[in-house]
Amino acid sequence: MTDAEHEFVLTSPGLRMRFSSSSDRGKVRTVNEDSMLVAPPLFLVADGMGGHSFGDRASQQVIETFSRGIEDGSVLTPDRVVELINESNTAVVALTSDDPDAVCGTTLAGITVVEVGVEPQHHWMAFNVGDSRVYSWDGRRLEQVTVDHSAVQELLDLGEISAEEAIAHPHRNVITRAIGVGAEVDADIWLLPLGGSQTFLLCSDGLSKELDDDLIAGILADVSKLATGQELADRLVEAALAAGGTDNVTVVVVEAQSLDTERLEEETSDRYALPNHLEQTRPRKRK
Repeated sequence: MTDAEHEFVLTSPGLRMRFSSSSDRGKVRTVNEDSMLVAPPLFLVADGMGGHSFGDRASQQVIETFSRGIEDGSVLTPDRVVELINESNTAVVALTSDDPDAVCGTTLAGITVVEVGVEPQHHWMAFNVGDSRVYSWDGRRLEQVTVDHSAVQELLDLGEISAEEAIAHPHRNVITRAIGVGAEVDADIWLLPLGGSQTFLLCSDGLSKELDDDLIAGILADVSKLATGQELADRLVEAALAAGGTDNVTVVVVEAQSLDTERLEEETSDRYALPNHLEQTRPRKRK
């Protein structure tokens, strides 16, 4: 198991972040194909496609591409994040350029602070490809920000199966989008208000397929009883292992606190100042 806990202060906007991470190969896999990047204010989780060639290399290639494309502590624009997602896709595709029969891919989920507009406004930007997830936690309610790109999610959206049926569905491991499986990649993005106290959880499906949202929320609710954020990250991974640990499991927990609440609330209140394709959004309702 690998882990780390750190604190970082972003001066513009004024934001203090405490973040921790933990990853384990699980009880079944021999290799950990998950990778993560903790480079505040940018946080990523990538899950190499299990059972395929180069899964660990694919997820690590995404992390390396983003790492090369950012400066320490820098705030990106949404367009730059999208560029890095596309560059990551190109880099992963190149891994199998000499072997046309090889299959190489990875999911990606991330969150970062971004600047939008000529007179920059600051927002959280969440994004994903595949079924790695970003959750938000307000101290009482857990909300899945991203929407899985999976066969089961499509059946749920169509109302053809229930949430209970999805847990054991034979196609529950089939994803419908991934980085590295085609010349182009279609990522979903969301711009979210920034301000006050906010907690985000990023995870590979090694967590979400072992623990349902209620169990994850129950662990998060105990955060006030824990001495450090690292204990929270470790407890989430340990719970996934105890529930079966059938896959690699990786979590990143980001706890953010605004240092200038009044200014940040004003800055994120004008959604109509955003370009249409970057409008603040919330995920579609799940059935």
